Amino acid sequence: MKRVVALVLICLSLALPGYAGTDAEELDLAPSPAPEAVEPASLSPLSAEPLETSLPVQADCGAVLLCEQDSGQVIFEMNPDVPRPVASVTKVMTILLTLEMLDSGRLNLNDEVTISRASAGMGGSQALLDVGERQSVATLLECMIVGSANDAAVALAEAMYGTEEACVDRMNARAAELGMANTHFVNCTGLPAEGQHTTARDVAIMSRQVFTHPTYFEFSKTWMDDIDHHDGRVTQLVNTNKLLRLCDGCDGGKTGSTKEAGYCISATARRGGMRLVAVVLGADSGAERFAIAQRMLDHGFANYRHYPVARKGTRVKGKLPVTGGAAEGVTLELGSDLTLLMNRGDEQRVQLTPDLPESLAAPVNPGAEVGSVDVSLDGRTLAKIPVVTAEGVEARGLSSGVDRFWKMWLLL
Repeated sequence: MKRVVALVLICLSLALPGYAGTDAEELDLAPSPAPEAVEPASLSPLSAEPLETSLPVQADCGAVLLCEQDSGQVIFEMNPDVPRPVASVTKVMTILLTLEMLDSGRLNLNDEVTISRASAGMGGSQALLDVGERQSVATLLECMIVGSANDAAVALAEAMYGTEEACVDRMNARAAELGMANTHFVNCTGLPAEGQHTTARDVAIMSRQVFTHPTYFEFSKTWMDDIDHHDGRVTQLVNTNKLLRLCDGCDGGKTGSTKEAGYCISATARRGGMRLVAVVLGADSGAERFAIAQRMLDHGFANYRHYPVARKGTRVKGKLPVTGGAAEGVTLELGSDLTLLMNRGDEQRVQLTPDLPESLAAPVNPGAEVGSVDVSLDGRTLAKIPVVTAEGVEARGLSSGVDRFWKMWLLL
Protein backbone atom coordinates (compact mmCIF):
# COMPACT_ATOMS: atom_id res chain seq x y z
CA MET A 1 0.00 0.00 0.00
CA LYS A 2 1.41 3.28 -1.01
CA ARG A 3 1.26 6.16 1.34
CA VAL A 4 1.33 9.70 0.09
CA VAL A 5 3.86 11.74 1.95
CA ALA A 6 3.11 15.44 2.07
CA LEU A 7 6.27 17.50 1.57
CA VAL A 8 6.58 20.66 3.57
CA LEU A 9 7.53 23.53 1.30
CA ILE A 10 9.60 26.48 2.39
CA CYS A 11 7.43 29.23 3.71
CA LEU A 12 9.21 32.57 3.37
CA SER A 13 7.09 35.65 3.69
CA LEU A 14 7.85 38.54 1.35
CA ALA A 15 6.36 41.13 3.68
CA LEU A 16 8.23 42.76 6.53
CA PRO A 17 6.44 41.00 9.43
CA GLY A 18 8.43 37.82 8.66
CA TYR A 19 8.71 34.31 9.90
CA ALA A 20 7.03 33.15 13.07
CA GLY A 21 9.07 30.67 15.13
CA THR A 22 8.45 27.99 17.73
CA ASP A 23 11.23 25.64 18.87
CA ALA A 24 14.07 27.63 17.29
CA GLU A 25 14.80 31.25 16.62
CA GLU A 26 13.30 31.93 13.21
CA LEU A 27 13.78 34.76 10.77
CA ASP A 28 12.03 37.92 11.85
CA LEU A 29 11.85 40.51 9.11
CA ALA A 30 10.35 43.22 11.30
CA PRO A 31 12.56 46.20 12.21
CA SER A 32 14.22 45.84 15.61
CA PRO A 33 16.55 48.01 17.69
CA ALA A 34 20.14 48.09 16.45
CA PRO A 35 22.60 46.16 18.62
CA GLU A 36 25.76 47.76 19.91
CA ALA A 37 28.21 47.74 17.03
CA VAL A 38 31.27 45.54 17.43
CA GLU A 39 34.55 46.29 15.73
CA PRO A 40 35.07 43.51 13.19
CA ALA A 41 38.24 41.40 13.03
CA SER A 42 38.34 42.10 9.31
CA LEU A 43 36.72 44.86 7.30
CA SER A 44 34.40 44.82 4.33
CA PRO A 45 35.69 46.90 1.42
CA LEU A 46 34.38 50.41 0.86
CA SER A 47 31.14 50.37 -1.10
CA ALA A 48 31.44 51.05 -4.81
CA GLU A 49 28.65 53.63 -4.72
CA PRO A 50 27.72 56.28 -2.12
CA LEU A 51 24.26 56.42 -0.57
CA GLU A 52 23.94 60.09 -1.56
CA THR A 53 24.82 61.16 -5.07
CA SER A 54 25.09 64.89 -4.29
CA LEU A 55 27.07 66.64 -1.58
CA PRO A 56 24.73 67.39 1.37
CA VAL A 57 27.10 69.70 3.25
CA GLN A 58 29.22 72.67 2.28
CA ALA A 59 32.77 71.51 1.55
CA ASP A 60 35.10 74.07 0.00
CA CYS A 61 38.11 71.80 -0.37
CA GLY A 62 39.76 69.39 -2.78
CA ALA A 63 38.09 66.10 -1.79
CA VAL A 64 35.89 64.55 0.87
CA LEU A 65 34.53 61.13 1.77
CA LEU A 66 32.26 60.04 4.62
CA CYS A 67 31.82 56.35 5.38
CA GLU A 68 30.69 54.00 8.13
CA GLN A 69 33.48 52.07 9.84
CA ASP A 70 32.13 48.53 10.10
CA SER A 71 30.31 48.08 6.80
CA GLY A 72 32.47 50.35 4.67
CA GLN A 73 29.33 51.96 3.27
CA VAL A 74 30.18 55.32 1.71
CA ILE A 75 27.54 57.93 2.58
CA PHE A 76 28.79 60.68 0.25
CA GLU A 77 31.97 61.68 -1.54
CA MET A 78 33.55 64.35 -3.70
CA ASN A 79 36.59 63.73 -5.91
CA PRO A 80 37.31 60.53 -3.97
CA ASP A 81 39.78 59.07 -6.47
CA VAL A 82 41.79 62.15 -7.46
CA PRO A 83 45.45 61.63 -6.40
CA ARG A 84 46.88 64.43 -4.29
CA PRO A 85 49.42 65.02 -1.50
CA VAL A 86 48.00 64.73 2.02
CA ALA A 87 50.93 65.89 4.18
CA SER A 88 51.07 64.19 7.60
CA VAL A 89 47.92 62.17 6.96
CA THR A 90 50.52 59.92 5.29
CA LYS A 91 51.47 58.87 8.84
CA VAL A 92 48.22 56.90 9.06
CA MET A 93 50.04 54.11 7.22
CA THR A 94 53.11 54.39 9.45
CA ILE A 95 50.81 54.17 12.48
CA LEU A 96 49.04 51.16 10.98
CA LEU A 97 52.28 49.26 10.39
CA THR A 98 53.36 49.98 13.97
CA LEU A 99 50.05 48.72 15.39
CA GLU A 100 50.15 45.60 13.24
CA MET A 101 53.72 44.84 14.31
CA LEU A 102 52.67 45.26 17.93
CA ASP A 103 49.83 42.81 17.37
CA SER A 104 52.20 40.29 15.79
CA GLY A 105 54.50 40.41 18.83
CA ARG A 106 57.48 41.54 16.78
CA LEU A 107 57.38 44.86 18.60
CA ASN A 108 56.48 45.73 22.18
CA LEU A 109 55.30 49.02 23.61
CA ASN A 110 58.03 48.81 26.25
CA ASP A 111 60.84 48.25 23.73
CA GLU A 112 63.37 51.07 23.73
CA VAL A 113 64.52 52.74 20.52
CA THR A 114 67.75 54.69 20.11
CA ILE A 115 67.19 57.86 18.11
CA SER A 116 69.38 58.00 15.00
CA ARG A 117 70.88 61.06 13.39
CA ALA A 118 68.50 60.63 10.44
CA SER A 119 65.38 60.60 12.61
CA ALA A 120 66.53 63.46 14.84
CA GLY A 121 67.21 65.59 11.77
CA MET A 122 63.65 65.52 10.47
CA GLY A 123 62.08 68.91 9.80
CA GLY A 124 58.47 69.97 10.28
CA SER A 125 56.54 68.81 13.34
CA GLN A 126 58.86 67.26 15.89
CA ALA A 127 59.08 65.88 19.39
CA LEU A 128 62.59 67.42 19.55
CA LEU A 129 64.31 64.05 19.96
CA ASP A 130 68.13 64.10 20.28
CA VAL A 131 70.63 61.79 18.58
CA GLY A 132 71.33 58.86 20.92
CA GLU A 133 68.28 59.52 23.07
CA ARG A 134 66.35 56.40 24.03
CA GLN A 135 62.57 56.36 24.08
CA SER A 136 60.01 53.57 24.32
CA VAL A 137 57.90 52.49 21.38
CA ALA A 138 54.87 53.69 23.36
CA THR A 139 56.32 57.18 23.69
CA LEU A 140 57.27 57.38 20.01
CA LEU A 141 53.83 56.14 18.97
CA GLU A 142 52.19 58.77 21.17
CA CYS A 143 54.42 61.47 19.66
CA MET A 144 53.36 60.42 16.18
CA ILE A 145 49.62 60.05 16.89
CA VAL A 146 49.18 63.06 19.18
CA GLY A 147 51.86 65.49 18.01
CA SER A 148 52.37 64.31 14.41
CA ALA A 149 56.11 64.15 15.14
CA ASN A 150 58.23 63.42 12.07
CA ASP A 151 61.28 62.43 14.13
CA ALA A 152 59.23 59.86 16.05
CA ALA A 153 57.78 58.48 12.80
CA VAL A 154 61.22 57.89 11.29
CA ALA A 155 62.54 56.44 14.56
CA LEU A 156 59.71 53.89 14.55
CA ALA A 157 60.23 53.15 10.85
CA GLU A 158 63.89 52.38 11.55
CA ALA A 159 63.04 50.29 14.60
CA MET A 160 60.61 48.18 12.58
CA TYR A 161 62.41 47.81 9.26
CA GLY A 162 65.98 49.03 9.73
CA THR A 163 65.69 52.05 7.45
CA GLU A 164 62.99 54.49 6.43
CA GLU A 165 63.37 53.30 2.83
CA ALA A 166 62.59 49.71 3.83
CA CYS A 167 59.58 50.92 5.80
CA VAL A 168 58.32 52.84 2.76
CA ASP A 169 58.58 49.66 0.70
CA ARG A 170 56.36 47.93 3.24
CA MET A 171 53.97 50.91 3.28
CA ASN A 172 53.47 50.57 -0.47
CA ALA A 173 53.09 46.80 -0.23
CA ARG A 174 50.49 47.15 2.54
CA ALA A 175 48.65 49.76 0.50
CA ALA A 176 48.45 47.29 -2.39
CA GLU A 177 47.17 44.56 -0.05
CA LEU A 178 44.41 46.87 1.14
CA GLY A 179 43.37 47.78 -2.41
CA MET A 180 44.62 51.38 -2.23
CA ALA A 181 44.87 51.66 -6.00
CA ASN A 182 45.84 55.33 -6.25
CA THR A 183 48.48 55.62 -3.56
CA HIS A 184 52.27 55.84 -3.66
CA PHE A 185 54.45 56.57 -0.64
CA VAL A 186 57.93 58.08 -0.83
CA ASN A 187 58.50 58.69 2.88
CA CYS A 188 56.85 57.75 6.18
CA THR A 189 56.16 61.30 7.36
CA GLY A 190 54.23 63.07 4.63
CA LEU A 191 56.90 65.73 4.16
CA PRO A 192 56.74 67.07 0.57
CA ALA A 193 58.25 64.59 -1.90
CA GLU A 194 57.80 64.24 -5.63
CA GLY A 195 55.65 61.27 -6.56
CA GLN A 196 54.00 60.90 -3.16
CA HIS A 197 50.20 60.92 -3.36
CA THR A 198 47.01 59.25 -2.25
CA THR A 199 43.25 59.86 -2.45
CA ALA A 200 40.32 60.45 -0.14
CA ARG A 201 39.14 56.87 -0.76
CA ASP A 202 42.54 55.38 0.00
CA VAL A 203 42.92 57.50 3.13
CA ALA A 204 39.55 56.16 4.31
CA ILE A 205 40.68 52.58 3.62
CA MET A 206 43.85 52.81 5.70
CA SER A 207 42.15 54.89 8.41
CA ARG A 208 39.47 52.24 8.90
CA GLN A 209 42.22 49.65 9.42
CA VAL A 210 43.86 51.81 12.08
CA PHE A 211 40.52 52.28 13.85
CA THR A 212 40.16 48.51 14.37
CA HIS A 213 43.09 48.61 16.83
CA PRO A 214 42.14 49.41 20.46
CA THR A 215 45.75 50.42 21.17
CA TYR A 216 45.37 53.35 18.79
CA PHE A 217 42.62 54.90 20.93
CA GLU A 218 44.78 54.63 24.05
CA PHE A 219 46.83 57.46 22.50
CA SER A 220 44.50 59.26 20.08
CA LYS A 221 42.22 60.66 22.81
CA THR A 222 45.12 62.30 24.67
CA TRP A 223 44.80 66.09 24.48
CA MET A 224 48.09 67.08 26.11
CA ASP A 225 51.09 65.26 27.54
CA ASP A 226 54.75 65.83 28.45
CA ILE A 227 57.61 63.87 26.91
CA ASP A 228 60.59 63.40 29.21
CA HIS A 229 63.90 63.36 27.34
CA HIS A 230 65.74 61.99 30.42
CA ASP A 231 68.24 64.84 30.34
CA GLY A 232 66.23 67.51 32.14
CA ARG A 233 64.32 68.56 29.02
CA VAL A 234 60.57 68.09 28.60
CA THR A 235 58.61 68.52 25.38
CA GLN A 236 54.89 69.26 25.64
CA LEU A 237 52.65 67.44 23.15
CA VAL A 238 49.34 69.02 22.17
CA ASN A 239 46.96 67.01 20.00
CA THR A 240 46.76 68.40 16.47
CA ASN A 241 43.20 67.04 16.13
CA LYS A 242 41.07 69.89 17.49
CA LEU A 243 37.90 67.93 16.73
CA LEU A 244 38.48 66.07 19.97
CA ARG A 245 37.09 69.17 21.69
CA LEU A 246 34.80 70.43 18.93
CA CYS A 247 32.89 67.35 17.76
CA ASP A 248 30.72 65.12 19.90
CA GLY A 249 32.06 61.58 19.98
CA CYS A 250 35.32 62.33 18.18
CA ASP A 251 38.09 60.13 19.60
CA GLY A 252 40.66 59.91 16.83
CA GLY A 253 42.04 61.20 13.58
CA LYS A 254 45.15 62.43 11.80
CA THR A 255 45.78 65.94 10.56
CA GLY A 256 48.23 67.20 7.99
CA SER A 257 49.10 70.46 6.26
CA THR A 258 51.67 71.70 3.77
CA LYS A 259 51.56 74.36 1.09
CA GLU A 260 51.03 71.80 -1.66
CA ALA A 261 48.56 69.59 0.22
CA GLY A 262 46.51 72.30 1.90
CA TYR A 263 44.86 71.40 5.20
CA CYS A 264 43.80 67.75 5.55
CA ILE A 265 42.27 65.44 8.13
CA SER A 266 41.00 61.91 8.51
CA ALA A 267 38.77 61.96 11.59
CA THR A 268 36.52 59.48 13.33
CA ALA A 269 33.70 59.76 15.84
CA ARG A 270 31.45 57.26 17.57
CA ARG A 271 27.89 57.93 18.68
CA GLY A 272 25.22 55.47 19.76
CA GLY A 273 27.25 52.41 18.79
CA MET A 274 28.05 53.64 15.27
CA ARG A 275 31.46 54.88 14.09
CA LEU A 276 31.88 57.17 11.09
CA VAL A 277 35.06 58.21 9.27
CA ALA A 278 35.35 61.62 7.60
CA VAL A 279 38.17 62.48 5.19
CA VAL A 280 38.80 66.11 4.20
CA LEU A 281 41.66 66.95 1.81
CA GLY A 282 42.91 70.29 0.52
CA ALA A 283 41.00 72.78 2.68
CA ASP A 284 42.12 76.41 2.72
CA SER A 285 42.75 76.62 6.47
CA GLY A 286 42.95 74.51 9.58
CA ALA A 287 39.69 75.93 10.89
CA GLU A 288 37.88 75.18 7.61
CA ARG A 289 39.26 71.63 7.63
CA PHE A 290 37.76 70.99 11.07
CA ALA A 291 34.48 72.73 10.21
CA ILE A 292 33.96 70.60 7.09
CA ALA A 293 34.75 67.37 8.95
CA GLN A 294 32.36 68.29 11.75
CA ARG A 295 29.55 69.07 9.29
CA MET A 296 30.14 65.73 7.59
CA LEU A 297 30.05 63.74 10.82
CA ASP A 298 27.00 65.59 12.16
CA HIS A 299 25.13 64.90 8.90
CA GLY A 300 25.97 61.21 9.01
CA PHE A 301 24.88 60.69 12.60
CA ALA A 302 21.72 62.78 12.18
CA ASN A 303 20.49 60.91 9.13
CA TYR A 304 21.73 57.31 9.30
CA ARG A 305 21.51 54.35 11.62
CA HIS A 306 22.48 50.71 11.78
CA TYR A 307 19.63 48.42 10.72
CA PRO A 308 20.11 44.76 11.74
CA VAL A 309 18.49 42.78 8.94
CA ALA A 310 19.40 39.24 9.96
CA ARG A 311 21.53 37.11 12.26
CA LYS A 312 23.62 34.11 11.25
CA GLY A 313 22.03 30.82 12.28
CA THR A 314 18.46 32.11 12.23
CA ARG A 315 16.24 29.23 11.12
CA VAL A 316 14.10 29.54 8.02
CA LYS A 317 10.62 28.18 8.74
CA GLY A 318 9.75 24.84 7.17
CA LYS A 319 12.03 22.38 5.39
CA LEU A 320 13.29 22.21 1.84
CA PRO A 321 12.33 18.86 0.21
CA VAL A 322 15.15 16.41 -0.50
CA THR A 323 14.75 13.76 -3.20
CA GLY A 324 16.44 10.39 -2.78
CA GLY A 325 17.44 11.12 0.77
CA ALA A 326 17.25 9.32 4.11
CA ALA A 327 15.18 12.29 5.28
CA GLU A 328 12.41 13.92 3.30
CA GLY A 329 13.57 17.48 3.95
CA VAL A 330 16.38 19.59 5.32
CA THR A 331 16.32 22.52 7.72
CA LEU A 332 17.66 25.82 6.40
CA GLU A 333 19.26 28.74 8.20
CA LEU A 334 20.88 32.05 7.35
CA GLY A 335 24.57 31.76 6.62
CA SER A 336 25.67 35.22 7.75
CA ASP A 337 24.77 38.30 9.74
CA LEU A 338 23.65 41.39 7.87
CA THR A 339 23.54 44.91 9.23
CA LEU A 340 22.92 47.77 6.82
CA LEU A 341 23.56 51.46 7.15
CA MET A 342 20.31 53.14 6.21
CA ASN A 343 18.66 56.52 6.15
CA ARG A 344 16.39 56.82 9.15
CA GLY A 345 12.92 55.58 8.21
CA ASP A 346 14.00 53.67 5.10
CA GLU A 347 14.10 50.39 7.04
CA GLN A 348 10.29 50.28 6.88
CA ARG A 349 10.53 49.80 3.11
CA VAL A 350 13.10 47.00 3.12
CA GLN A 351 11.92 43.90 1.26
CA LEU A 352 13.29 40.37 1.74
CA THR A 353 12.81 37.99 -1.19
CA PRO A 354 13.82 34.31 -1.01
CA ASP A 355 15.72 32.78 -3.91
CA LEU A 356 15.67 29.02 -3.24
CA PRO A 357 15.37 25.84 -5.34
CA GLU A 358 12.19 23.76 -5.19
CA SER A 359 14.14 20.77 -3.85
CA LEU A 360 17.60 19.28 -3.37
CA ALA A 361 18.97 15.91 -4.44
CA ALA A 362 20.62 13.73 -1.77
CA PRO A 363 23.26 13.58 -0.47
CA VAL A 364 23.18 17.04 1.10
CA ASN A 365 26.14 18.28 3.13
CA PRO A 366 25.65 20.31 6.31
CA GLY A 367 26.41 23.99 5.81
CA ALA A 368 25.94 23.80 2.04
CA GLU A 369 24.84 27.09 0.48
CA VAL A 370 21.59 26.42 -1.35
CA GLY A 371 20.22 29.87 -2.09
CA SER A 372 19.83 33.34 -0.70
CA VAL A 373 17.48 35.98 0.60
CA ASP A 374 17.67 39.14 -1.48
CA VAL A 375 17.49 42.39 0.48
CA SER A 376 16.12 45.30 -1.52
CA LEU A 377 14.91 48.86 -1.06
CA ASP A 378 12.58 50.46 -3.61
CA GLY A 379 13.52 47.81 -6.17
CA ARG A 380 17.30 48.23 -5.68
CA THR A 381 19.11 45.17 -4.34
CA LEU A 382 21.23 46.13 -1.34
CA ALA A 383 22.60 42.75 -0.32
CA LYS A 384 22.13 38.99 -0.47
CA ILE A 385 22.03 36.82 2.66
CA PRO A 386 23.23 33.26 1.97
CA VAL A 387 20.91 30.42 2.99
CA VAL A 388 22.63 27.20 4.09
CA THR A 389 21.60 23.74 5.26
CA ALA A 390 21.46 23.28 9.02
CA GLU A 391 22.26 19.56 8.81
CA GLY A 392 23.24 16.92 6.30
CA VAL A 393 21.00 14.37 4.57
CA GLU A 394 22.46 11.06 3.40
CA ALA A 395 21.38 9.42 0.17
CA ARG A 396 18.74 6.72 0.64
CA GLY A 397 20.42 3.27 0.69
CA LEU A 398 19.29 -0.31 1.39
CA SER A 399 19.43 0.05 5.17
CA SER A 400 17.44 3.26 5.17
CA GLY A 401 14.94 1.67 2.79
CA VAL A 402 14.40 -1.27 5.19
CA ASP A 403 13.97 1.15 8.11
CA ARG A 404 11.42 3.14 6.15
CA PHE A 405 9.57 -0.12 5.23
CA TRP A 406 9.17 -1.18 8.86
CA LYS A 407 8.11 2.30 9.94
CA MET A 408 5.50 2.37 7.16
CA TRP A 409 4.36 -1.18 8.06
CA LEU A 410 3.87 -0.32 11.72
CA LEU A 411 1.68 2.63 10.74
CA LEU A 412 -0.69 0.46 8.64
